[in-house]
Amino acid sequence: MSGIATPGRLRKTLVAVLAGVLTVSPAVSASAAVATASGEQRVVKDEVALTVGAHGTAKVRETITYWFTGNDRLERRFVTRQHHSVTQDRVYRITNVTVGAADGFSFAGRSRHGDSTVVKIRNSRKLTGAHTVTLQYDVSGIVAPAGGLEELRWPAVGGWPVRLDEARVTVDADAMIRNVNCFAGPIESVIGCTQYYTNHTHTQGVYDQQTMLPGEHLTVVAGLPPGTTGGKAIYERRHTAATAFSVNAVTAGALLGLLVLLAGGFLVLYLLRGRDVRVVGKKAAEGDQAPVAGEGFEPPDGVRPGQIGTLIDEQADVIDVTATIVDLAVRGYLLIEEEDRAVTGRTDWALRRLDRPDDELLTYERILRDALFTAPDGTPRESVKLSELGGAFATQLARVRSAMYADVVEQGWFARRPDTTRSRWTVAGLVLTVLGIAGTTALAFTTDFALAGLAVIIAGAAMAYGGQYMPAKTAQGSTVLAHMIGFRAFLERGEIPASAADAPRQRIALFSRFLPYAVVFGVVPRWAETVKDAGEQAERADNLYWYEGPAEWDLTNFAESMRVFTLATSGSISQSRGL
Repeated sequence: MSGIATPGRLRKTLVAVLAGVLTVSPAVSASAAVATASGEQRVVKDEVALTVGAHGTAKVRETITYWFTGNDRLERRFVTRQHHSVTQDRVYRITNVTVGAADGFSFAGRSRHGDSTVVKIRNSRKLTGAHTVTLQYDVSGIVAPAGGLEELRWPAVGGWPVRLDEARVTVDADAMIRNVNCFAGPIESVIGCTQYYTNHTHTQGVYDQQTMLPGEHLTVVAGLPPGTTGGKAIYERRHTAATAFSVNAVTAGALLGLLVLLAGGFLVLYLLRGRDVRVVGKKAAEGDQAPVAGEGFEPPDGVRPGQIGTLIDEQADVIDVTATIVDLAVRGYLLIEEEDRAVTGRTDWALRRLDRPDDELLTYERILRDALFTAPDGTPRESVKLSELGGAFATQLARVRSAMYADVVEQGWFARRPDTTRSRWTVAGLVLTVLGIAGTTALAFTTDFALAGLAVIIAGAAMAYGGQYMPAKTAQGSTVLAHMIGFRAFLERGEIPASAADAPRQRIALFSRFLPYAVVFGVVPRWAETVKDAGEQAERADNLYWYEGPAEWDLTNFAESMRVFTLATSGSISQSRGL
């Protein structure tokens, strides 16, 4: 903003300006002549007269001389919003727009485009050459306190999509104008306009600009005594990423609700999981002993290996099915034969079906045995190589898995199928997450409440993740789990009861009976140590009754054979995509 205009300074300014005008005018005239000859549309002259009133609202009369080239309409673009800070825009409000009816012009509507308001003007006929149209409107928000004064600042002319030859703005106030300034070019330009000054009474500011390119503006500034109009700048919250995700009453409430929801979810998980921890701590010792029943050996609660795996991690996975295959062999439903790698050139096993009634088989065990010994064309087969499993076996394996989930519910260990419970929570969480993403996107573009949508996304993701832990065991299931934890400790120690320690065949029987459980618990190498020397002590004990190794094979090789068999079986099942 310039200093106070004095008479001496004014005379010097006028002399310099007149010299500049005399110098520029021929070039401008030549440019105008070229534009006219080429039929180019342009604004010949734009004169804006502002009269500042109470509250900083100015009444404006704008006279536009426009060069038409066969068109019947034009658009006056006003800057009505400018960035003020990170979160605020300064707003100028254009109201009471009227169009002078002379020469057939009329008002055709207004619209907002970004930071501008566009007033549309049309004529009843196609026009050529220079024609003049008059606009009248009110503009508020252009006066605000600044540096002990009231400052009027506004891009009064510009934004035309065509070249402008000459612009003039006059500012009249019911007070002495303390200082004036103006800038021409882009909206934030600091380049001064062609000339600016006040009249001899200092009650009118005059601003001139010669030649403006399309899109350029003429911003005028006038300093008024404090209290002249009482005008204040109008600010509106700018909608940006920062404001879209701001904390306010709505978003704070949403975040508080999310906190309550998450806390409630943790409480539910604690109540569900805490019972398991308490029961395991109290009753695990009951299963940590040699589970000998009369002449035979039975695990605690008579639980099968596949059931244990599903009970512990609430999933019927690859290792549970592999342990069930071993268990079927130990119980005499099939025979596992390890092929001689020196003869075949590869490591493989043949599973042979044994003729034994299936009265004692559980549903999932029967489905698994039938799947193993049914060819892809549906015909029964007596044997199958491990390497041949795959393809159509996937469908049968999915049935095995489903039956294992149904079995743990039938046993009373779960109130609902674990897989169904997980799926419901996960799907609900994913749906909530997707809705949250869509809602957050919509809120971010239109409001300052996007943080509420983000809270929904977090809640949905937490629900989807927490759903993996939602399957809840019953009190009975927790008790069985505790016994199984104790049983695992027994197998990990690899201790043999005194009654079987000195009887190699009884030791082999004990080892075989509990081996499928060792597969589930992942302690096969430790458990295999119990029979490492049994083959030397027992006659014809170089093979197990359910597992036959190749020539020169004995029980000292069993731990490695079972490790490779477990990996190979799991790999064959995985290739079938059943799990």
